[in-house]
Amino acid sequence: MNPELLKMGAYIGAGLAGIGSGVSAIGVGYVAGNYLSGALRNPSAAAGQIAYLFIGMAFAEALGIFSFLVAILLMFAV
Repeated sequence: MNPELLKMGAYIGAGLAGIGSGVSAIGVGYVAGNYLSGALRNPSAAAGQIAYLFIGMAFAEALGIFSFLVAILLMFAV
């Protein structure tokens, strides 16, 4: 197989994996926005939901970290 073609495919895959970082940012914003919306509707229950906020943000951010790892592996492993 042509090495330039293989490298081009790896770079295209790394670019596509980089989309996960943008999706991760959207997910974190979505989680934080929904928490804020709920906290403004019922301020007395906001303190009990803060743990769920952090768990949701961690899961959303994990997508960005994994996609970054895949992008780095694709770029430098070939």
